[in-house]
Amino acid sequence: MAHRPAARLSINGQSQDFQGDPRRTLLDFLRLDLGLTGTKKGCDHGQCGACTVIVNGRRINSCLSLAAMHDGDEITTIEGLGTPEALSTLQKAFVAHDGFQCGYCTPGQICSAAAMIDEIRAGWPSAVSDDPTAAPAPIDDAEIRERMSGNLCRCGAYDNIVSAIREAMAAEEVAQ
Repeated sequence: MAHRPAARLSINGQSQDFQGDPRRTLLDFLRLDLGLTGTKKGCDHGQCGACTVIVNGRRINSCLSLAAMHDGDEITTIEGLGTPEALSTLQKAFVAHDGFQCGYCTPGQICSAAAMIDEIRAGWPSAVSDDPTAAPAPIDDAEIRERMSGNLCRCGAYDNIVSAIREAMAAEEVAQ
């Protein structure tokens, strides 16, 4: 009798089986079991966003999610967005605008921004939208800051992060 894994996940387009402790977080599975160390462990309480990854197109804090919960899910980490040889538009913009200082929060910031751009494309309102049923309002710096508020930068590179996101949105022709 074949042993079925507790969960089969697609991570950056690669099928991965999870058979470990059902209490293991997605963050620890990515970092410790798969060696995908781009996703960072920050506060381990879901408050800083350093561990942000994209699951089925939505950003989550991987420190608050158990790996076993993601059977059949498509997970994208920073390693799945681009490589040093082929950076994504967003990664290039972060480099161009110095959207990082120490770099610790950068993978989570970029994953969050990538998902945020998709949310904007889909017309999702933010927490500060006046009328969630109305046509999307133009995306200004304050709106970007609100949508990125779950990702902290201890170095204070927020202005550069917003500039990088704005450039990536312009390059990808996202309504602004």
